Amino acid sequence: MRIATCALALIFPLAAFAELSDDSMLGIGLRSRPAQDGSASQRTEVVPVVRYLGQPWFVRSTQGLLEGGVRVELAPGLHGGAQLAYEPGRASSESEFLSSHNVPVIKRGASIGLQLEWDHRFGPMPITLLGRVRQHTDSDLGAQADLRLSAGIFQSGPVGVGLFSQATWANAKSAGAYYGIKAQQSAIEGLPAFHAGSGALFASFGVLWSVDLSRDWIMVGNLEARRLRGDAAQSPLAERVSNHYLSAGIAYRY
Repeated sequence: MRIATCALALIFPLAAFAELSDDSMLGIGLRSRPAQDGSASQRTEVVPVVRYLGQPWFVRSTQGLLEGGVRVELAPGLHGGAQLAYEPGRASSESEFLSSHNVPVIKRGASIGLQLEWDHRFGPMPITLLGRVRQHTDSDLGAQADLRLSAGIFQSGPVGVGLFSQATWANAKSAGAYYGIKAQQSAIEGLPAFHAGSGALFASFGVLWSVDLSRDWIMVGNLEARRLRGDAAQSPLAERVSNHYLSAGIAYRY
């Protein structure tokens, strides 16, 4: 088994199995997540579990984003690529706090970017380091960058366990869109004006697990603790600085 890594992110960090194997898979799962990082409201949603690494095409929902694109091997264990990724936006209706303050909705969209992924093994422990930069197709929503390190720490029979840590940065447009409050919006939202500049957005630490149910079927999941950083943590839109993500699903390997 091996553990893969991803950088910066927000959506679909579900399938632990994809970070523990190279096998292609397709399935479905459930995820509990905050309405927005920093929100006190928690929501449950159905999410895809998909991973396919072809030559050169790939699609996966297992590295913190639902993404697809092309990747090529630059050197043994080192891959570079370009991706189109799903960006979930912000539904103010999912949070009583956001809706009561008339915080603007951020529509779902997509981003385009580049990534670099390194896979290695230190003795029996597999690791993956993934860096990714992505620009939202709506230029007003800016750009983000991720760095994610994952490591396999346990395997016994059908059970595999890994750890991961991720850091995400945002430019001024991205941080401002999600955590800034313009002066003209302040009176409408009933919150003080706030400028969110570029810098660290959040840091997280998590545990991934997988259990083989049969040769073709596997159960996967993870638990992630995420903490806002920088201006995002100081924003009046952040009810709290820490959140958690919890997911579990089942997938068919092919």
